Formats: sequence, structure tokens, C-alpha cells
Amino acid sequence: MRIEILCTGDEVLSGKTINTNYSHMARRLQEVGLDVVWGTTVGDDRESLVEAFKLAGARADAVIVNGGLGPTVDDLSQEVAAEAAGVGLKLDEGWLKHIETFYAARGRVMPPNNKKQAMLPEGSELIDNPVGTACGFALTIGKAKFYFTPGVPREIRHMLEHQLIPRLLAQSGTQAVVRLKRFHSFGMGESRVDDMLKGAEDLAEGGEVKLGFQAHYPQLETKLFGRGQSMEELETRMAPIEAAIRERMGAYILSEDTDTLESVILKAMAGGTLAVAEYGTNGAVAGRMVAIDSDGKVFKRGGVGGTIRALGRALGLGEAYDRATASTAKAYAEAVADTSSASHGLAVLIAPADEGNSGEGMVQIAVARSGQDTIVRSACIVGGPDRVRNGGVEMGLDGLRRILQGLSAADPVDFERKDAT
Repeated sequence: MRIEILCTGDEVLSGKTINTNYSHMARRLQEVGLDVVWGTTVGDDRESLVEAFKLAGARADAVIVNGGLGPTVDDLSQEVAAEAAGVGLKLDEGWLKHIETFYAARGRVMPPNNKKQAMLPEGSELIDNPVGTACGFALTIGKAKFYFTPGVPREIRHMLEHQLIPRLLAQSGTQAVVRLKRFHSFGMGESRVDDMLKGAEDLAEGGEVKLGFQAHYPQLETKLFGRGQSMEELETRMAPIEAAIRERMGAYILSEDTDTLESVILKAMAGGTLAVAEYGTNGAVAGRMVAIDSDGKVFKRGGVGGTIRALGRALGLGEAYDRATASTAKAYAEAVADTSSASHGLAVLIAPADEGNSGEGMVQIAVARSGQDTIVRSACIVGGPDRVRNGGVEMGLDGLRRILQGLSAADPVDFERKDAT
């Protein structure tokens, strides 16, 4: 089945709004075995929208239209859909009542222009949206089944899972089971991993398995995708490839599937506690650990300094340290663990990087452990300030993971300059 995703809106077309909806929809559809063949973006122009709808209706089997279902004058999806299908608009009394109830539950009266959201093309099928005021609807235009959805990310994501994917699978007649296996890694670039895993696909037992990559610095996602008659069959088919990936990528694998680096650290703490001291990170290390440790059983404290000396004073070390060096990181990791009564102290100190893509920045990482030697790791990450900061934060958390799992924290990564001192 050929699927097209058609995103609408001047703000999306102009680049003022980053179109995360498209990437999420295309990725999720691929994960359930549905391939997107075309992706189109159209502004809030009636003539352009009519032309785009008719073109999509002639070449695709199913079209997801995202956006244009709001209450304002530039929200044109219902009107244009009706025009392209050659039908009129009709008030859906049930959805109008839903919108009125939605506002009443929040102690507000529905603005008159929201009635527009209950005007649907005649003959269309309403698609429920329990988290917003814009319902979706399905309508045939040309030879394609169109599915109209709101542009609010949380609304389209809910509707995609509970409404669209089941409808699309039924429309495609897909009976086969699909399985997607993910490996998340840090420290190796896409080309290196591609070369490392050469021939791995040939290890599949009894059918085809596709190997692919998605780089989102500082991590790399390695994906296996298979389609079969049962989940048991797919697990058996993929098992040799999964084993090869784990063997060849080794300690560079951070986590698998829905696990994250932070969740792996949380599990590996095994009753221990963590405190963090950081500089040059914008507080990202502590922020990521707080987000995953919702009950606060592991993460005890985070200290962020606007300067190295300010962080040192906060840790009770006075003015003894004025530069982000390996010895400073060691002292800060030990101090933050001691002052927080934590079993582990992590220090991540990032010296400012040069501006521009040709810059670089020094990262100093130290992990203090109760009753054991403190481990220190230094690296020069190549790139501009954002790249250095993001890479340094990832390296710090990954270093902690490695130490907790009994692995070396000194393995080189592709993003650092090897001759740095």
C-alpha cells in the first residue's frame, strides 16, 4: 500500500515550525510495516491545497493530512477536502457537543469560531480525538482514502496509535507480524558501524531481516526490521543478527529498544546513590537523571556552576581550582559525593569550545566511588559549542554506565581528537 503524508501550514512550509509530526508518523508507520512513499508540505493556500489533495488522491492508496483543522480562518482542511471530493460541509452535532463539553469542563464557554471544527465533509467518517477539540475524519478523494488529523503533536500521536494505524493496517490487508529491534550506541559513527556489521544480515534464519541506521548525535540507533507470521518466528530469525551486533559493537551499546542510557544507569546503581557536579553542560546531566528517577531513590543532588570557582565554592572547596582539568574533575566528583553522602559522584566539566564547526572543546569526567579509586577520563571533542556540550554530557553519563557495568571508561570515540593532551 502506497501512503503519502501531506503536512499543511505556512509555518511548516516556511520552516518557522520544525515538522516533528512528519518524522514521528513516518517512523511509526515503518515500524508497523507500512511504507511512506511520498511526503508533501503545502502552505495555507486554498488553490495549492486543492491541487495537492487531487494529486495525492491520484497516486496514493492512503493519505494522512496533518494540520488545518483549527478554528481560525487559515485552517482550511475541511473546506478544501469537501471541495476536492465534490461534496458540501455538514455540522456534526455530536462533535459540537463534545467541544462544548470540553470547554465546560475547564470552566469556560466555547468561543463561537470553534463551531467550525464540527463542520465536516458530507459522507466523511469522524475519527475521534479525545485529547483536543479538532476531530479527525476520513474521506475518499480520487482513488485514495484520506485521513485528516490535527497538527498539535500530542493529539496526532494519540490518534496515530489508537485510530490511524489500526485503520491503515486493515486497509492494507496486512496480516503479517512485524518486529523492530533497536540498539542505541555512543562513540562510533554510522560508517564505522556499517562496516563493522557487514554481512550480519546474512545470518538471519528463515527469512529476510533489514538492517538500518539512524544517527542523532551523539547517539546512533542501529535497527533490525523483519516481517513474518508470528513474533516467535521473527525472534528466532533475528536472534543470530542480534547476537552478532552485541558481540561486534560490545561496550559501545548503551541500551536496547525503549531503554535509555539514563534508565540503564538507574538499574545498574543497584541500591547505590548518585550526586553530580557539572560545568559547561547547562545542567543537562542532572536534568536527565532527575527526569528518569521520578521517586528520587538514586539521584540525590546536582551542582551546577557558572564558573569553575563558583562550583568549587558550592562544593566546599573554596578557591582551590580555577580551571577545568582532570585533577579538578577528580576533586569535584569526590567532593559532591562526600557532601551529598552518595555512593557515587560524577563530575562533568566542559571547557568552552571555539565558535564554528571547526572548533573543539576539552571534556573532563570523573567518577568517584565509595571505598574505591576515582576514575578520570579526558577527551577533546571536535566541533562547535553545541556539539562539544552534547557529546560531553553523553560521554559523562556513558562513562558512569561503563564503570557501573565493570567496563572500561577509556575506550576511544569517533568524536574526539586522538592526539589531544
